[in-house]
Amino acid sequence: KLLHAELSGSPAARRVAGALPLAVTMSRWGDEYYGSAGLVIPEDSSARELMEVGEIAWWTPGKALCVFFGPTPASTDERPRAASGVLPIGRVTGGIDALPALGSHVKAVFRTA
Repeated sequence: KLLHAELSGSPAARRVAGALPLAVTMSRWGDEYYGSAGLVIPEDSSARELMEVGEIAWWTPGKALCVFFGPTPASTDERPRAASGVLPIGRVTGGIDALPALGSHVKAVFRTA
């Protein structure tokens, strides 16, 4: 499945963009995929837990990219919630509807268009 996304101009997003392409094995946690990309990106004041459907984030402790597409086990309503603070770095702009049908693990390649 092909998804399209846009990265923000945040420091974390610029660091991820500079490391592309990235091949990441991602695990599913509720309606979130996350996987270690091995980058070292420091946490900053933009970290938050409550996310929106389609947001892409960086999880500093796991050195991981996260893609949110619905509620997670940490959610208290229909909105995605990260297990701990994540740095928002972008948003899926097309193809997110394909994610719920995928399995517990996916191999993802993040690259420039």
